[in-house]
Amino acid sequence: MATTILAKSLVDLHDTLNLCLRSKKRWRLAFVTIYCSRAFFPRFKQQDISTKWSKISPEPSSRIILDVVEEHPLFSGIDQSSLIRVVKEKSLDHLAELGGVEGISSSLRTDLQYGITGDVEDISSRHEAFGTNTYRKPPTKGFLHFVWDAFKDPTILILLLCAALSLGFGIKENGLKEGWYDGGSIFVAVFLVISVSAISNFRQNRQFEKLSKVSSSIPVEVVRNGRRQQITIFEIVVGEVVCLKIGDQVPADGVFIEGYSLQVDESSMTGESDHVEINTYQTPFLFSGTKVADGYGKMLVTSVGMNTTWGEMMSTISRDSNEQTPLQTRLNKLTSSIGKVGLAVAFLVLVVLLFRYFTGNTEDENGNKEFNGSRTKADDVINAVVRIIAAAVTIVVVAIPEGLPLAVTLTLAYSMKRMMADQAMVRKLSACETMGSATTICTDKTGTLTLNQMKVTKFWLGKESVQGMDYSLISSNVLELFYQGIGLNTTGSVYRSEISGSDLEFSGSPTEKAILSWAVLDLNMDMETVKRDCKVLKVEAFNSEKKRSGILMKKVEDGGSHVHWKGAAEMILALCSHYYDIQGNITDLNDLERENFDQIIQGMAASSLRCIAFAHKQILEVEHESGENRPGFQENGLTLLGIVGLKDPCRPGVKRAVEDCQFAGVQVKMITGDNVFTAKAIATECGILRSNQEGNHGTVIEGVEFRGYTDEERMEKVDKICVMARSSPFDKLLMVQCLRRKGHVVAVTGDGTNDAPALKEADIGLSMGIQGTEVAKESSDIVILDDNFASVATVLRWGRCVYNNIQKFIQFQLTVNVAALVINFVAAVSAGEVPLTAVQLLWVNLIMDTLGALALATEKPTNQLMNQKPVGRTEPLITNIMWRNLLAQALYQISVLLILQFRGESILNISKRVNDTLIFNTFVLCQVFNEFNARKLDEKNVFKGVHKNKLFLGIVGITVILQVVMVEFLKKFADTERLNWGQWGLCIGIAAASWPIGWLAKCIPVTDRPVSSFFSFKKLQRHVNTRN
Repeated sequence: MATTILAKSLVDLHDTLNLCLRSKKRWRLAFVTIYCSRAFFPRFKQQDISTKWSKISPEPSSRIILDVVEEHPLFSGIDQSSLIRVVKEKSLDHLAELGGVEGISSSLRTDLQYGITGDVEDISSRHEAFGTNTYRKPPTKGFLHFVWDAFKDPTILILLLCAALSLGFGIKENGLKEGWYDGGSIFVAVFLVISVSAISNFRQNRQFEKLSKVSSSIPVEVVRNGRRQQITIFEIVVGEVVCLKIGDQVPADGVFIEGYSLQVDESSMTGESDHVEINTYQTPFLFSGTKVADGYGKMLVTSVGMNTTWGEMMSTISRDSNEQTPLQTRLNKLTSSIGKVGLAVAFLVLVVLLFRYFTGNTEDENGNKEFNGSRTKADDVINAVVRIIAAAVTIVVVAIPEGLPLAVTLTLAYSMKRMMADQAMVRKLSACETMGSATTICTDKTGTLTLNQMKVTKFWLGKESVQGMDYSLISSNVLELFYQGIGLNTTGSVYRSEISGSDLEFSGSPTEKAILSWAVLDLNMDMETVKRDCKVLKVEAFNSEKKRSGILMKKVEDGGSHVHWKGAAEMILALCSHYYDIQGNITDLNDLERENFDQIIQGMAASSLRCIAFAHKQILEVEHESGENRPGFQENGLTLLGIVGLKDPCRPGVKRAVEDCQFAGVQVKMITGDNVFTAKAIATECGILRSNQEGNHGTVIEGVEFRGYTDEERMEKVDKICVMARSSPFDKLLMVQCLRRKGHVVAVTGDGTNDAPALKEADIGLSMGIQGTEVAKESSDIVILDDNFASVATVLRWGRCVYNNIQKFIQFQLTVNVAALVINFVAAVSAGEVPLTAVQLLWVNLIMDTLGALALATEKPTNQLMNQKPVGRTEPLITNIMWRNLLAQALYQISVLLILQFRGESILNISKRVNDTLIFNTFVLCQVFNEFNARKLDEKNVFKGVHKNKLFLGIVGITVILQVVMVEFLKKFADTERLNWGQWGLCIGIAAASWPIGWLAKCIPVTDRPVSSFFSFKKLQRHVNTRN
């Protein structure tokens, strides 16, 4: 009975689903679910067969997210939910129901060999039907978010409260027309500070988001209209045929089409570290966000964007862009320390002013006592107390150097933007700072020091060098073997040009393209014929350890099986027992002949040529059938076909960049997989290895030798090594670890998947943007977009610039902090009042925190930076040079302004309000002139290059104009009096004197011993003991 009920219900379900497929909307699935439950429920109520049903239709372990989109008429044979299920549930049965990969591709109107057409109409229809390959992101922070952040500052809230009270009492006492000035001025000043801070943070946040979007735009290779082409990951559509190779990120969910030895790292999805082998029969499913660990192949995209498993995960993750760099952390601690001092001073000022007020020692503008005990109105008392509290709080606002973190943000944002223009994309903010401390750069050769534009310039067949017309003399059977070894053992492709139809185009790595173009154009190889006449049975992908790749193939005509190997010449030669001569004869490879070939390889390598050898072996069918692990992959007893030499010229300007790094105290080491002779020749050409170093033992070694050292030997010799040839990724990692243990700050370049450990281990990982795999890029801190070592040197320059600009701003801001605190404190204690009002101090704070940070943070790198040694990690942020400069300026400002405070009225014969205005105006102008001093920490010519920084000059100009407006036109708002020409001249003269004061200060020598060490008894005792 139960079986009958179940069968009838399943028929109902089948009819309903057929009806569902004919309807227009996908949300009809909800109706199916409700209908089925209603159809089953009354029948199952009659008998308890819930257990049997649960066995037939288990509850899926994961929920499927569906984009509700209208079914497109071009893809009516398949729906999105089925495509999602097949991959997400890894269901081979469901894949079979859809007709396998061929059935899905047919429904998606995709040719598995030629891909989609890729025209505008085709892409548009796929977007409409299946969505785009983008993920739902958390909403970006709007401008009001940053306004609210600035508004939440406790000191700002206290000032607003004081402003509100002052406004209320002022209006009550003097009426609306005159009484709003004090409170209203503070309100305007506070809101101005909030607005400027919010605008600045908002702009920087947008810039970081823009750079983040650029960094997530991963290039992907696809087949469209029969041609391989590169697009971004966001342009991937359902039905796309994607080409995958080692190090690639799988760009979307899909199924395996074809490939060899394809293995995927799914740890980002499952947490499992074991690689998953992808094949047609057992595991043909590929998930977005996973990484290709080995082999290569093609996949058919079935789901994109939010319909992928990765998209579902990403939608639940909120990205926090508020990354704190080490320098920002140090500055936050510095800010906290200075803030505590400011709070202490402000509290003392508050106590002193309140004491003087309530003891009747303060006077109003008319010379009357402000407090006369019970005769003083309560409103007047409260108003006076509010005014005193506002002054104390304002001192805290000025004292706390909140501009320091802002200066870091501004500097990093500006530097990142300019570095992008200089072909370096920063992925990790802290790398900008750390690069300024780099002491060693370990660089690759190919593509970094060289152009990576390879061309076959030498060809040896047997013991003869073959060139030009001599190719016609090569035996036909040897040529056929070359065609097989080159045309089949490659990851590159040959196409006819779409424009001319006759010209050929080559794709693949620079090495593959060079060899393919040489074989097609010089050896007259027909790629299509080679692929038609042979069948590839198995592929051994290129391995950076063995430095070779191989294939097992069978000829269609006679069924003969061959193994072909291609790779580093000396390594292939070691596997050979025979070689072909130009006539096609096979000759034994005895010790003498082997030595001759070694000399040929060394001769080409010494000419900076990369040597690639080809070898083959015909194998018996019995051997092919009997192999256990890799059937038919013979690696010994091979016959050498020939050796080619590829020329990869050094990049223009790379020698100058290497010399700049060396002059800056940064050692450059070359770590390459190439032959030791090639490595030595390129290193000499690039300036890494000087002619007088070539004979020195230990400056040029091979990876196997370095690997064989004991830990003690490696630590002893690592500093001396300039070039490491025939190295593996493990050797690179080993060198980085040794250098770091010796105290070096190490930057490493890398482009391969196997370079990831070294890139992560290094202090700064630099991946290559063109040749680098996605795994390498994700493991790095900075991506060099043009793969050029000159860009690495530029990153070093910018790293030093970031650190230097921060130090400039620290010196500038601390000068203001020290001067403002001392002046207000001394005046409060001695005179019972502060010369700078709340509004005036807020204006100074605005100039200092925002405009000053913007002016000094946008200084460009100078050549002087590369004349200095790297900044040590343990070196204090505030150096002795900075202490000397800021104390000189602060003492000068304090001295002059206190003289004006106590003797200004009598010396200049001016009123108190004019004198206070004079102090305010002089103080602000001193900071403007001191900005020029801060541009150069230890150079006497502070104007050098200032004309190139238009933003700096613009900010200085704006500050001066606004100051004139504050003094001359906003008298009541800023509590100032208009100054005559003579008084303006006096203010400017006093402020301008900071230039010669700065010049004289820089003539004073400073000790190398950090100032902070003088305040530590233990360090002082240790220093004395060392001297003794």
